[in-house]
Amino acid sequence: MAKPGKKYLEALKLIDREKRYSVDEACALVGKTAKKKFDETVDVAIRLGVDPKHADQMVRGAVVLPHGIGKTVRIAVFAKGDKAREAQEAGADTVGAEDLVERVQGGFMDFDTAIATPDLMGQVGRLGKVLGPRGLMPNPKLGTVTFDVGRAVREAKAGKIEFRVDKAGNVHTPVGKHSFGAEQLRANAMALIEAIVRAKPAASKGIYLRSLTISTTMGPGVPIDAQAIANMFKKAV
Repeated sequence: MAKPGKKYLEALKLIDREKRYSVDEACALVGKTAKKKFDETVDVAIRLGVDPKHADQMVRGAVVLPHGIGKTVRIAVFAKGDKAREAQEAGADTVGAEDLVERVQGGFMDFDTAIATPDLMGQVGRLGKVLGPRGLMPNPKLGTVTFDVGRAVREAKAGKIEFRVDKAGNVHTPVGKHSFGAEQLRANAMALIEAIVRAKPAASKGIYLRSLTISTTMGPGVPIDAQAIANMFKKAV
């Protein structure tokens, strides 16, 4: 097992491991734990009271963070005609139809989000084995299969993120950068938490929000009081 570095141990001293912090306290504290020279990403990890092995307990969705995630999002849009022009005008980085499908099949992957119009999903569907494992497959439930491509592109550029529970019942999602202020991190974190609460499956029983932690890329996690958060949202109890 790797031995923690000096800077990590210094950051760890700032955190009371027995305490569960409020979101405000945690967002203020996490900024002090970043010790690296680069602008570390700030992530929120949530353990949910669901069993993802059952299809009716899957948690998945998307949310536009109020302050974005602090990075430039490269967007590829599968569209043609007027919809292709709409996507370009909205700021899409790569736009195409059959030609773009062929480029992706050939190895082109210089994008972070993929959006498609419904009429092209028959062809985009062939890219499932390529885009699926990377979490890039357009999905109507996430708003990335739509004829309103202009809106979809603008939302993605503004900081729309997707979340999905893993096999262990956890959701791990970035909510900003270390350079963000505590208020920006708080607003983003609360937007994510609210979206996850709204996505609670009807089949989920018992406590939904089991634990919450916020951390920087290389820093220790700051535990958040899950019960206090749950009290804000009746569905999370």
